Amino acid sequence: MVDKIRISVAMTTYNGEAFLREQLASILPQLTGKDELIISDDGSHDRTLEIINEFAVGEVPISLFAGPHAGIKANVECALRHCRGEYIFLADQDDIWAPDKVKEVLLCFQKQKASLVIHDATVFTENKDRPDMASFFAFRHSGPGVLKNLWKNSYIGCCMAFRRELLFRALPIPATIEMHDQWLGIINDFYYKKSYFYDKPLLCYRRHETNNSQMQHYGLFKMLRNRLVFSGCFLKRIFLGR
Repeated sequence: MVDKIRISVAMTTYNGEAFLREQLASILPQLTGKDELIISDDGSHDRTLEIINEFAVGEVPISLFAGPHAGIKANVECALRHCRGEYIFLADQDDIWAPDKVKEVLLCFQKQKASLVIHDATVFTENKDRPDMASFFAFRHSGPGVLKNLWKNSYIGCCMAFRRELLFRALPIPATIEMHDQWLGIINDFYYKKSYFYDKPLLCYRRHETNNSQMQHYGLFKMLRNRLVFSGCFLKRIFLGR
């Protein structure tokens, strides 16, 4: 009988050589042979794949898949579809996990009976020990709830972990919405009702010029458009299952 996978870490990569090694070094010591790291690479042409192969010799199984070359949401979905774990942690290629992140998040699942856990993060540009922002939660007034996060999203993918049952409701991720993290958070809030916001920073969120996600507010027109598109996709998923 094959042992069940405990944790799947779903990571997306694209030309991440500048920061990837530091991120992998912060993640892999927290995992065991009962876990897995799933990486979907969207066509890197730097040393990203070479760095991944350097780390693929340890106890933790690392599986590398070719991304669909259709943007970050599709690349995230590619990684998620290959995850086999009971708990799924999302990971970017350029952040740094706190040494106790996995342990503390798993305790939150157990103690809070949560279906999704999101923890706080510090935000830095140059030096993680001198962050530009001490709390992402404070910046976004973070908290659970469908209407709250439809109006102003406070979910950030790199700080999220969830039980694999969420995949059956959340996939496929609509191609027309802005980002995947809001979708995963709101789908969980609607169907499973238990998103736990843990107010301890367990990740150093790195800001640089090639980040996929942006922290500034959109203009009014784009903000309204995004909400309308998201709402339409959300209602279709609820009522039509797609």
